Amino acid sequence: MEVLVSSRMKTILLIINCIILSIGNSGGPLIMRLYFIHGGDRVWLSSWLETGGWPFILIPLLVAYFHRRATKSSAATAKLFFMKPRLFIASAVVGLLTGFDDYLYAYGVARLPISTSALIIATQLAFTAGFAFLLVKQKFTSYSINAIFLLSVGAAVLALHTSGDRPKGESNREYVLGFVMTVAAAALYGFILPLVELTYMKAKQAITYTVVLEVQMVMCFFATLVCTVGMLLNNDFKAISREAREFGLGETKYYVVLVCSGIIWQFFFLGAIGVIFCASSLLSGIIIAVLLPATEVLAVIFYQEKFQAEKGVALVLSLWGFVSYFYGEFKYMKKKNSEATETEMTDAVAQ
Repeated sequence: MEVLVSSRMKTILLIINCIILSIGNSGGPLIMRLYFIHGGDRVWLSSWLETGGWPFILIPLLVAYFHRRATKSSAATAKLFFMKPRLFIASAVVGLLTGFDDYLYAYGVARLPISTSALIIATQLAFTAGFAFLLVKQKFTSYSINAIFLLSVGAAVLALHTSGDRPKGESNREYVLGFVMTVAAAALYGFILPLVELTYMKAKQAITYTVVLEVQMVMCFFATLVCTVGMLLNNDFKAISREAREFGLGETKYYVVLVCSGIIWQFFFLGAIGVIFCASSLLSGIIIAVLLPATEVLAVIFYQEKFQAEKGVALVLSLWGFVSYFYGEFKYMKKKNSEATETEMTDAVAQ
């Protein structure tokens, strides 16, 4: 995979994308749950909002385009888009899968408390690791295995207190179905992350961050297309005005919630594929999993969900796993740089 980004710039981009992913991963579920808590009940609409903010990606793409025009000796040589047909088709396929994953996830959030749905989504890390091994031959170190183990144990600890959190007025059947749909969402997105990495590897073109933005836009466009069909079949567009009038926080705040949801979810998807570009799908999965306790704490603050001792233990385990992974990466890069220096010295002596 040819990447036209310096090592230092890639590190900066990785940090930025980690921050973007953190905002989207914690804020997305909270604002989606806010919609359901205060009277919203349109699952296809919620899934549409997960990727419906894709036009916002046009802003940085246009900025980059006009920058290229200003710096090129001939404005005519500045390309508007860099994606080749092969990469476009692959991104479209991933986008269609993402659209179905959006629906599965939104259905789970509609039926489960944030603490429970976040817990189930944490199992995504195991799916990501497995599919990364199969699709992109991901190599595991003792540190990355330790991180996966600790994050998985943290999720298991949280499971100790999910038996009595069924929302009032919800049937056992709806609760169980929400549970199953969320597991399916975790499994599917655990497949999508390595698939994006594989797409980069097989693209047969240089992958720059501008191309990453284009991939994000195409993926979200086709995911939104899937959800738009679902909304049409479910008559969601006709119900929006009525739902806005009946929304618990008021009609104006209803539309504010929808717009903010679309923007925040773009942070999540852009951050996820940005981390894959800068590092790997496994790291993207680990960051998503390690943010689980943060989402739990925010749910306690904003929605008054209970914070048992198990959640505190899960927080410690998650942070431990996060530190373990990055310590392993630090040691690996230090060893790699040391070997490179020794090779250069050997070549110099030989000459």
